[in-house]
Amino acid sequence: MPQLPATPYPAEVRARLDADAKEVVARYPGSRSALLPLLHLVQSEEGYVSRTGIAFCAETLDLTTAEVTAVSTFYSMYRRRPSGDYQVGVCTNTLCAVMGGDAIFDTLKEHLGVGNNETTEDGKVTLEHIECNAACDFAPVVMVNWEFFDNQTPESATQLVDDLIAGRTVEPTRGAPLCSYKDTARILAGFPDERPGAVEATGGAGPASLIGLKLAKGEALPKARVVSPRAGQPEDARPQDGQPHDVQPHDAQVHDPAPTERLSSHDAPQQTSASDPEHPAGPAAEEGE
Repeated sequence: MPQLPATPYPAEVRARLDADAKEVVARYPGSRSALLPLLHLVQSEEGYVSRTGIAFCAETLDLTTAEVTAVSTFYSMYRRRPSGDYQVGVCTNTLCAVMGGDAIFDTLKEHLGVGNNETTEDGKVTLEHIECNAACDFAPVVMVNWEFFDNQTPESATQLVDDLIAGRTVEPTRGAPLCSYKDTARILAGFPDERPGAVEATGGAGPASLIGLKLAKGEALPKARVVSPRAGQPEDARPQDGQPHDVQPHDAQVHDPAPTERLSSHDAPQQTSASDPEHPAGPAAEEGE
């Protein structure tokens, strides 16, 4: 059935949002570029992007509600229904999943009695699975209001949500101190985090994330090994048992893979049509052949 027009904000709320929106729009040469932070702004008011918030953004930026709705439903950081004070996201992408992310997510669903994107009855916690938190070196990772909780287990994640529900102080593994979801949304809208020490506490990438950069700069040379899929390597190229498989820039050592070892394309160069005349790729077929 057709929906009634969105209920407008109360006068005092509208006046406050108008002032904030004016500040946000002034940052951009074109007003419609302010849509993303404005969606965070209205989310900081209600905890999600309501129809009232969509109407406010459309009116402020001279857009249609359809245009605003299309953007708000595209990005997963915008909620389309009321959610909890704490958005608990469990990474279930490949690496986190195999390291225990799936087990954490299943445990929290059972412990909290909610499913994906559902909120506990007390309105404290909304649980969701996240595709990637961009923190693979700390897998498995849980995020609360976009702050990192690294190297989690089902037991530690259960304790985490219990502490959140009980109102106990919870400190992220790294980054700024935890705040409510509404406060987080206001920060994402571009307004300063005025809590003492919050900005200084913001962390950086982990050691595993930076190792490639250090190698590029010549600052680190970790122990490594090269796995070769080719048979018939010279005996003197193979390290004896008990010797380290250290790899120097011009002195790579190899070993025969065990029967159960899965080779990776990153371990050693693979034969291709360009380097293996016995297995040419041949010309590309015409469409339909």
